[in-house]
Amino acid sequence: MRSFRWPALALALLSGLAQAAVGLGEIPATADDGPVTLYYPSGDEARPVQRGRFTLTLAPQGTPVRGNGRLVVISHGSGGSPWVHADLARRLVEAGFVVAMPEHRADNYRDDTDPGPDSWTMRPAEVSRAIDAVGRDARFAPLLKLDKVGVYGMSAGGHTALSMAGGRWSPAGFKQHCEAHLVEDFQSCVGLITRLTGGPLDGLKKWAALAVIRHRFDDANPRVHADARVAAVVAGVPSSADFDMASLAAPRVPLGLITAQQDRWLVPRFHSDRVLQACLPRCEHIADLPTGGHGALLSPPPPGLAGLAGEMLNDPPGFDRRATTAEVDRTTTAFFMRHLLP
Repeated sequence: MRSFRWPALALALLSGLAQAAVGLGEIPATADDGPVTLYYPSGDEARPVQRGRFTLTLAPQGTPVRGNGRLVVISHGSGGSPWVHADLARRLVEAGFVVAMPEHRADNYRDDTDPGPDSWTMRPAEVSRAIDAVGRDARFAPLLKLDKVGVYGMSAGGHTALSMAGGRWSPAGFKQHCEAHLVEDFQSCVGLITRLTGGPLDGLKKWAALAVIRHRFDDANPRVHADARVAAVVAGVPSSADFDMASLAAPRVPLGLITAQQDRWLVPRFHSDRVLQACLPRCEHIADLPTGGHGALLSPPPPGLAGLAGEMLNDPPGFDRRATTAEVDRTTTAFFMRHLLP
């Protein structure tokens, strides 16, 4: 009987929210944390709003209405913003979720001064404090139960998601990976500062990269974070070469993975494919994008990217963004509905 009741429950919920707009709100920054952007079901009318280079149809400061009572936190990638995951947020809101996006310190679109292991160390606690902040907000506290929260993360946010699922990593693990695979996974180790071109300066670039990495990231103390409220996690194209894969062999909560085989920023064999090899069959491969690059899960994608950022994030030839991202958002939402709703 249960298999028949679940679709009926889901359809009833979705039909009840079909006319709700997607509200847009914010919990202001504090001395310790950046602002938390909120997407949520609202009874107010949506209109086009401009946020940076993006035009989104939302109800700014709209009055929240009751959805399914569950929260999903989205952890953005390095230099990321709340707007590049607006399409996934919309799909989640249409299913009744409230979505919270914390701005990660020194690794966001307004301040990208300290990405990498320093940020990865802080991010899981920032997610937990974002859950706390939503729970204290008078607009949302009456509408939510926070005993079962979902976490989604992409790229560096995927690293955060794996930590929330029980993964264990260390800065020294990052150093060891880059020492062993600097050339094959160069952008993972250095970001968008420079690239290898096959030219005479490549030797200097490699020497300088390893010198900085060895100086900054020799701490072998494991980084772990536990939040009993987190009950389901999805990691999209996660940065993960520095994880102890034994810690992900049996995730503490349901874990879904999304992979993109044309990812040139986080080469799959060192990152997402390693996680899959470690956790299957105790995790779920939500989606694989054979023609997708690292930016495939950014939706809407940042317009006008050029140079190295464009090479890493723009869609490769042959990638059908319109069909693919909508389907990935659907399956991601379905994953959270299975694991977070009664």
